[in-house]
Amino acid sequence: MSTIAARLAVQRVDFRLDVDLQLPGHGVSALFGPSGCGKTTCLRAIAGLERAAGRVEVNGEVWQDDATRTWRPTHRRQLGYVFQEASLFPHLTVRANMEYGLRRLPPERRRVSLGQAVQLLGLSELLARAPLTLSGGERQRVAIARALAASPRLLLMDEPLAALDAARKAEVLPYLERLQRTLDIPVLYVSHSADEVARLAGHLVLLEHGRVLAQGPTSELLARADLPLARGEHAGALIEASVVSHNRADHLLTARFGGGLLRLVSTREHAVGEPVRLRVPARDVSLARSAPEGSSILNVLAVRVTQIVPDEPGQALVTLDCAGTPLLARITRHSCTALALAPGQMLHAQVKGVALAD
Repeated sequence: MSTIAARLAVQRVDFRLDVDLQLPGHGVSALFGPSGCGKTTCLRAIAGLERAAGRVEVNGEVWQDDATRTWRPTHRRQLGYVFQEASLFPHLTVRANMEYGLRRLPPERRRVSLGQAVQLLGLSELLARAPLTLSGGERQRVAIARALAASPRLLLMDEPLAALDAARKAEVLPYLERLQRTLDIPVLYVSHSADEVARLAGHLVLLEHGRVLAQGPTSELLARADLPLARGEHAGALIEASVVSHNRADHLLTARFGGGLLRLVSTREHAVGEPVRLRVPARDVSLARSAPEGSSILNVLAVRVTQIVPDEPGQALVTLDCAGTPLLARITRHSCTALALAPGQMLHAQVKGVALAD
């Protein structure tokens, strides 16, 4: 089984990183946490850009092992690194920027062609352009393509969307999803955005004060009431489903998961059978003892209460099980009392179609 293992320790005057990461050797794994928790330090240590004590192994290839005095310098680790800023060469065209990453890579080691990178990132119309003529989203897509053109065994992305506004983020995210589905290159993705993590990452590592607070499948960690992700306005669960139908006339997407059907508004193109990841905000889930009738709410799911946790003043976080899929609901404590909520109780969860994000 392919894995990425990194046991790293970095000591600074006012900060210590001490982590033991066990990540799947495929798909997207996210490092998530507040500023200063060690996300970027961890990424730089894996890349060899910062000297840490420990061991790094990527799908059977040892990049560092202090016990055997093994140290592979950054330029021999066959990795791609995408920073917050695109950092393109201003005097080179888009094509020349991408070709720069190929110079030290022998043809026999190239697993991603330049043409494939161009197609995946939608850059065919931009190849002759200069970086200064591109939007922020376009520049970042070029930076990602440049990293891919080097055929990395591991792609490291350090908050690649942090410098973009909401519109540019919405432009780039579908391309990142396409890379995840198309290429067999593991990605380690640093972010402080819960929405980005829910949309892209299959595996999640929560960092706090330089240590691992929790790590595991994203859908499981997002729904754990004892973790910081379940607190605040952005709390929510993740549902992995498949498209049943997409009515383009009213933009209504219907998707199936283990707990039934979900309907939501989506302006993106979807094919029947296509996998989708749906973020269900806790604030948009209401609970009822009986199924509502004559309601505008599109989604009503049978759920079982698993836990009730006091939350912000006057509120409670209710963890739910929907045929094996975890959900979260944030409701008032008054409603908890009125419904006489208790673990094991069967209820109906209601979710607005306009509240779901795909």
